[in-house]
Amino acid sequence: MIKRISTFILMLSACSVFAQLGGESTYQFLNLVSSPRQAALGGKIITNFDHDVTEALYNPASINYKMHNQLAINYSSYLGDISYGTAAYAYTWDRHVQTFHIGVTYINYGSFDGYDLDGNSTGTFSGNETAISAGYNYKIPFSDIYVGANLKVITSALEQYNSVGGALDFGVMYINEKLDFHAALTVRNLGTQFSTYAGQNEPLPLEVNFGMSQTLENVPLRWHLTLENLQKWPISVANPARVTTDLDGNQTEEKVSFLNEGLRHLILGAELFPEGGFNIRLGYNFRRAEELRIVDQRNFSGLSVGVGIKLNKMRFSYTHARYSGASNTSFFGLQIDLQ
Repeated sequence: MIKRISTFILMLSACSVFAQLGGESTYQFLNLVSSPRQAALGGKIITNFDHDVTEALYNPASINYKMHNQLAINYSSYLGDISYGTAAYAYTWDRHVQTFHIGVTYINYGSFDGYDLDGNSTGTFSGNETAISAGYNYKIPFSDIYVGANLKVITSALEQYNSVGGALDFGVMYINEKLDFHAALTVRNLGTQFSTYAGQNEPLPLEVNFGMSQTLENVPLRWHLTLENLQKWPISVANPARVTTDLDGNQTEEKVSFLNEGLRHLILGAELFPEGGFNIRLGYNFRRAEELRIVDQRNFSGLSVGVGIKLNKMRFSYTHARYSGASNTSFFGLQIDLQ
């Protein structure tokens, strides 16, 4: 197993790519969490390999026959008046060998008041974006390694401006069934704009993530560890609200330590009773916690908690995620077994 995990690390080292974070690229909605389960575990979890058909939106290597005829619909009341959601479906044929996956991710930014340069009202306008994906998974013969890919078509309409783009996601996953241990690597949003908003081509939010998870032997608990945005170092930006001023009026910007930089890539999650009809999920996103915390005030930013309930052929999920003292989000999900 150590040899195969080392292979993942070497592949990661070979990814000499540099991407953009918030505000530096277009189609940022592509990196929002895809389901209540993923949100509850801290976000960007890529190592689940089970019935959860929405998982494949983030890691196509997770596509498997257990997703056959599973339909999932998820909705989140996001920050402000923003709402977004996902839908996914998978179908298997050829003796549980060939599984194909389709998915949709959408976001609606709500309604805005428009004004011209003189301050005159021009009415209201809205904005929305959608990505439609198709994915496939393949197991490498005589190994415990799965590879997968998603092809995405992206449309965006912001007021009178429109854009269309395309992207690819690649994933690889190693599964040790004896130890119930999973390790995965994803490279997401490799693509371009086919048509731009105003004649200027913008980069897509490329993202490289690495994750591990394992179910404990004598405890019904599965832990998750994810390292996000590995393509970018440093990932932090000095917060102007944390500038310090001495008695002489000299100002000093926030300095982010090496340890703090490393922790901002880390996401931890745990799922209690992962195979049961009722499970509890808990997650902590270190970057979200650090970037949204208020100085000298404890507000539990970065923390998320959720539950999952199975009733016959339906699975209900709910997650509450803490962003800041000013805003939280709720995520609802329903998965139906159509078999």
